[in-house]
Amino acid sequence: MADRWKDRLTDQLCRAFLALEREEEVYSFLEDVATIGEIRAFAQRLEVARLLSEGMTYPQIAQRTGASTATISRVRKFLEYGAEGYKMVLERLKRASADK
Repeated sequence: MADRWKDRLTDQLCRAFLALEREEEVYSFLEDVATIGEIRAFAQRLEVARLLSEGMTYPQIAQRTGASTATISRVRKFLEYGAEGYKMVLERLKRASADK
């Protein structure tokens, strides 16, 4: 699926994220390349994925995050049938949290 949108420019964007070393650098970069609404939408989707992976229901997630049921459903679809990106990130965040 990623092959449809992967190109030289998206490769460069991925390398840009990988070049960042600290959380504050990521904040600075995100602020320059995306709107606050876009950043918050990404953050909300990640939280929806985390809550889905913990077994929460749609109504619980909607109440907790403010996400629409359409967004929750879309995230669930990618959790189940996507490129495993959510799962990978959630595992690593959980591991990093446990290491602290």
